[in-house]
Amino acid sequence: MHFDVLTLFPEMFAPMSLSMTGRAEQNGLIGFNFVNIRDFSDNKHKRADDYPFGGGRGMLMTPQPIFDAMESVGAAEKRVLYMSPRGRLLDQELILELSHEEELVILCGHYEGVDQRVLDYWKAEEVSVGDYILTGGELPAMILMDAVARLVPGVLASRDAALEESVYSGLLEYPQYTQPRSFRGIDVPEVLLSGNHKKIRLWKFEEALKLTKKLRPDLFNDFVQNHQCLSKEEQKVMEKVLELL
Repeated sequence: MHFDVLTLFPEMFAPMSLSMTGRAEQNGLIGFNFVNIRDFSDNKHKRADDYPFGGGRGMLMTPQPIFDAMESVGAAEKRVLYMSPRGRLLDQELILELSHEEELVILCGHYEGVDQRVLDYWKAEEVSVGDYILTGGELPAMILMDAVARLVPGVLASRDAALEESVYSGLLEYPQYTQPRSFRGIDVPEVLLSGNHKKIRLWKFEEALKLTKKLRPDLFNDFVQNHQCLSKEEQKVMEKVLELL
């Protein structure tokens, strides 16, 4: 998986060289190319923005440097994404879809956004990380790349491990504990120390159900309506949690 990221502020992407994504890059599993749009400006002051026609607040990123930056990464042959609050929500379905791409071009807007001709010509797909406004597309781009990268084969221990976590299973993740067994009078649940893998699995499932019902009732209701492959033991746990409603 290779990411070409077009941005006015490439230095903001330093965190991508750390932790999981940094190791994945070092191992050749993913690659990053952070392109400074200003480098392609034909303006002597390297300006990449101007006032919008028709009036309005703020500045708009101009098409010329973005077009040239797009051409420099061969965007015509790649899937182009534009981080935008009016775009398709970056959810589980879209992340899974993007993880199957070999190359992605991500355009990061700034100020009041980009000239519409950029989006139209390059057939950019607008993608949003939520119903709120940020100062630019850099942070959303990092969220997208991190979420997609962890599904690339080899980045995590297994693809199954990635899909089991949190909302990928349809439920929020169950509580987890590590050493010491007792800390300031708070003990680790005994079932986790029992060595009984079946009981531990059912406990995790029950806790995930309870937590999802409490924090994300929308996800819980979807899971209840669509669960089809539960074992008899899991079905009993489900019924127990439903009785708590």
